[in-house]
Amino acid sequence: MVDEKYDVVVVGGGAAGLAGALALVRARRSVLVVDAGAPRNAPAGHVHNYLTREGTPPAELLAAGRAEVAGYGGEIVTGGVTAAEALDDGGFRVQLDGDRSVRARRLLVATGLVDELPDVPGLAERWGDDVLHCPYCHGWEVRDQRIGVLSTGPMTGHQALLFRQWSADVTVFLHDGPPLGADDREQLEARGVALVEGEVAALEVADDRLTGVRLRSGEVVPLQALVVAPRFTARADVLVQLGLELAEQRVGDQVLGTFVPAGPTGATAVPGVWVAGNVADLRAQVISAAASGLTAAADLNADLVAEDTRLAVAAHRARAGVVV
Repeated sequence: MVDEKYDVVVVGGGAAGLAGALALVRARRSVLVVDAGAPRNAPAGHVHNYLTREGTPPAELLAAGRAEVAGYGGEIVTGGVTAAEALDDGGFRVQLDGDRSVRARRLLVATGLVDELPDVPGLAERWGDDVLHCPYCHGWEVRDQRIGVLSTGPMTGHQALLFRQWSADVTVFLHDGPPLGADDREQLEARGVALVEGEVAALEVADDRLTGVRLRSGEVVPLQALVVAPRFTARADVLVQLGLELAEQRVGDQVLGTFVPAGPTGATAVPGVWVAGNVADLRAQVISAAASGLTAAADLNADLVAEDTRLAVAAHRARAGVVV
């Protein structure tokens, strides 16, 4: 069986992948989007800070994006990529679920990341609802509520001060995080942020809403939202197969997680491979992930134009009998 051929295979059908695919199909490129159907923001009720789409449920935004890509002739399949390899001709063979194999001149990988959450019973089940991490994604929705911040790393003070912008009732649970420095404690005290010693044992939930946290001591502290600091790990199996390595992304002394380094347009160290979205930028929100997909697609298409031109010049010279 001869492999189907595409100009570009896009791995990942979230905001970054679909934005890139849309730009490419509008550039009259043949595009296949392979999407596992497990977006990172699936637990969230709405997308925020996406201009003109404020409050849109994530699934609706992706459905609209798929429809736009398909409307210009792009092909979208649900499934995963099990393997990818570079070919001698500069292209790639991509193995999909179900033993389907395709070839691509270029790859755009937008596989996102995985949120590794603190190991506290009941926490993962509330993730994206009243357990959250980003004030710009969720701050407005928990404004003026009782907000707790679970300390697990050196950014605790920073997180607490950010969420203090949205509520005057913020409590830091020191949990298993590193000791707060004198400056952090002074800043939190000055802003009226309470500190609670002791480890958090579990979340308290009633009527499908967070009501508080229970400490190892048995004390229950009432809450309506809990802020955590996940470790972000890029979904990079395909990229590692192609020879790329993960790097740590840091903010000060804290390791946010791992990502795949790339240039400003998403071009990686492997020729022919671009990345976009959270796989390359752990802090990208939905709208910035979409923007990175467009940036990568434009650069990728320019690379294909250059290749098309080189091939056309070579064929033109051969027809004319020009010896180089």
